[in-house]
Amino acid sequence: MNLKIRIAFLFFITLSVKTIAQQQWTLDDCVAYALEHNLLLKDFQYTNDSNREDYRQSIRNLLPEVNANSNYQVNSGRAEDPNTGTFVVQDFFSNNYSIQSNIDLFQGFQKINSIKASKFLYQAAKEESLQQKYLLAFRVMQAFNNIRFFEGLVAIATEQVRVSKTNFQLVQKQIELGLMAGADRYEAKSALLSDELNLTQSRNQLAAAELALIQEMNLEDTSEIEIIANLKAVAEVEIAPKMQSDSVYATAREFLPLIKAQELRAQAAKKQVGVARGRLYPSLSLFAGMGTGYFETFRDSLGSTLPFQEQFSDNFSRFFGLNLNVPISNGWSGRSRVKQAKIERLRQENNLQVQEQVLFQTIQELVQQYNALQIERGQSDQNVAAQRMAFTIAQKRYEKGMINGIELFTAKNLFASAQNENLQVRLRSEINKNTLNFYNGLPVFAIK
Repeated sequence: MNLKIRIAFLFFITLSVKTIAQQQWTLDDCVAYALEHNLLLKDFQYTNDSNREDYRQSIRNLLPEVNANSNYQVNSGRAEDPNTGTFVVQDFFSNNYSIQSNIDLFQGFQKINSIKASKFLYQAAKEESLQQKYLLAFRVMQAFNNIRFFEGLVAIATEQVRVSKTNFQLVQKQIELGLMAGADRYEAKSALLSDELNLTQSRNQLAAAELALIQEMNLEDTSEIEIIANLKAVAEVEIAPKMQSDSVYATAREFLPLIKAQELRAQAAKKQVGVARGRLYPSLSLFAGMGTGYFETFRDSLGSTLPFQEQFSDNFSRFFGLNLNVPISNGWSGRSRVKQAKIERLRQENNLQVQEQVLFQTIQELVQQYNALQIERGQSDQNVAAQRMAFTIAQKRYEKGMINGIELFTAKNLFASAQNENLQVRLRSEINKNTLNFYNGLPVFAIK
């Protein structure tokens, strides 16, 4: 029975692994899965939750403080009698109870500024978490398109092998008919072996690209993945007019999470300056409380200790008052904290300018690449068409014995190289366009 259970268990595991491997993944599917299973994103979420709790606690700090206290004290030897106020030499115990509340009336607006600063930091953490999601989505998109590229290379290499096999068979027949020399067989065989090696290398590169996507998605229990790639969609993209970097930057500047997060951190640093300054002002607080106690030395006229309930009622007292604290000199530490807060504010504002500069330069490069790729695509298409025609003519000449195998092999390789470069240009153009669409605020990824 145990053997049957183990066999069934292994069967279901194998079936589940095959099911994952056989599933076809779109780019949106890959991004959604990666966002759900990425461990680094979970760490950012924990940081976000921590900042949210800091923000909530900063609000709760406005509430009054209420504390209760109770103690049990045993006195031995010479001690003050709480009943008479005189010192006695005897052992006795006492038991005190108190409750006290304290509320800050004025602290130089420290708590208000702290609330605003913690809110900005909480919002900044949310924006940074969203930024990490976008970065992960772009990494998945890059890995996804790497698979598309190597799938295209495998298709090109497969066609090259097919042509080489056909030519090798043609040479075999021509040699049998005495129309070609035996040396031609070696040329055709060499070309076939070279194309088969190229096909194997392309398949290995494709397997490595699939593994990279699997690891980026954190997809477990599989080493293969099948994507839905529409290369025709790449080929049919129309050439668009030139794009201007200024307009793209203006749009990206308004919504990009990285910029918004840094803006919020700069605003938080400004509020922290207010917190530091608040420590230089006097602070005023209101306190109130009540207490009672039980003392073994509280006795009646007969010398018996008064009961607990009676003492609890008789010893009951209330108190309230105001507490004013005026900072005069603390080794100039308050002024130093203000200066440090100002430096931190300047640092965060400078970081914002750095992020804006990096963003603008990145968009400049993307726009320059976009405009350059528009020209490259047209030239690459023309090159593919020309090399296809040249190879077709070379193939017919080879079949008629007008050129040798080396010349045909050269024409075939030039055609394959043109196809390879064309595939690269078109995929680069698609990635570049999707990236610019993202910076233009278009919904490239379905990320909430």
